Amino acid sequence: MKNLDWAEKYRPRTLSQITGHNKAVEELKKWAMSWMQAIPENRAVVLYGRAGIGKTTAAHALAHDMGWEAIELNASDQRTADIIQKVAGSASQMSTFGGMRRLVILDEADNIHGTADRGGERAILELIKKANQPIILIANELYEMSAGLRNACRPIQFSSLLTRSMIPALKRIAEAEGITCGLGVLEKIAENASGDLRSAINDLQAVAQGRSRIEPEDIVTGERDTRENIFKVMAKIFKGTDIREAHNATFNLDENPEDLIQWVDENLALEYTRPEDLERGYHYLSRASLFLGRVKRRQNYSMWRYAGVMMTAGIVVARSHRYTGFVKFQTPSLWRKLGQTKGMRNMRDSVAKKIGAHCHVSMSYTRSHLLPFFRMMLKDERYAPGAAALLALEPEEIAFLTESKSVTKKVQMVYDAAQAMIQAETEHEIEVFGGFGEKSEEREEEPEEEIRVRKDAKPQSSLLDF
Repeated sequence: MKNLDWAEKYRPRTLSQITGHNKAVEELKKWAMSWMQAIPENRAVVLYGRAGIGKTTAAHALAHDMGWEAIELNASDQRTADIIQKVAGSASQMSTFGGMRRLVILDEADNIHGTADRGGERAILELIKKANQPIILIANELYEMSAGLRNACRPIQFSSLLTRSMIPALKRIAEAEGITCGLGVLEKIAENASGDLRSAINDLQAVAQGRSRIEPEDIVTGERDTRENIFKVMAKIFKGTDIREAHNATFNLDENPEDLIQWVDENLALEYTRPEDLERGYHYLSRASLFLGRVKRRQNYSMWRYAGVMMTAGIVVARSHRYTGFVKFQTPSLWRKLGQTKGMRNMRDSVAKKIGAHCHVSMSYTRSHLLPFFRMMLKDERYAPGAAALLALEPEEIAFLTESKSVTKKVQMVYDAAQAMIQAETEHEIEVFGGFGEKSEEREEEPEEEIRVRKDAKPQSSLLDF
């Protein structure tokens, strides 16, 4: 245990040891207790919040408190439909030999995409619908999950920890390790962590190496490069009076100018209520947007500095007077919309890639010109199985092309028919797209005149002959 990371060594084992998440822990316990009566309406919950604040720890602590066996599938594992069904499927259906419940934990549920996780999302949805055992999904961003997964789970938010909530936990660890801390040491470590308890513990361990006492001046060499909080920067832009301070605050901000302009645009109309202030503010913001556009076109990143001045100092000078009262800064709505449609856009690109490879055209050309044509084909019962077989479409991709909200029975029938055609073509050499599954029979010998007449006839165009 001597060389073990302190974050793991002092990981809470019970929910009572979880720091600063009283409301979330109570919701989690209430949901767990509902499983003691019968299978509840919400068979799964999703714990969401930034990394390092205790979501996975809370899930395992709940299993410990309830006496449940925890089965975890994390992002380091492949999460295909087969693996999810094999690992988590049986666990969600059956209890242990002793009658003990199993808790299925699926980490990074907002990061299920790509070929490595093909079919994983659909398998998880089926898992939740049929589960006889509790399931916990864990995500950093709730809206990075697909709408289907979000709707299938009860959301429980884990907010960033306050500095004062982290100090008692850091103090207990320091005492257990025999480390004496000078005045203000733990406060400074907690403040530098910006709500991330795991980072705060790692910082404490790094500073304490080779020391039995830590003084404030020791933290200067031990602290990591901290970043400016976006909300503090927004306050300096919209509430401050010093244009240099507002602009300099962005230097240590972990946001690029393309992201920062979204924050300013989202909150400008909320902060400035006078029409003349809004007009001047949007004037400077539009100038910043022009410079960002030139950066993208010319790949000249030196223009970022001009965009940065316009969206910081420009917004400050656009204000005719200081606005009083508290206004909560909003996350850019564009990001929420992109998060909500991420699954749909990934599916569109997956389909476009297959169509483009078959037609030897780019994905962009496929999205703009060919997708409508293939949508019509997939909606026609005569051509849908053949087209799905030709492109080797998955059920979710067929649902996308037919504009179905989910994999319906009709979509599944098209998929099954396509798979049968592919199998038949492989085993019996059937021409799938010449005659749509009709076996090519050997022709009897024909007279020369008939053959000559047929050669002169106009050829029939095949289905996918564009």
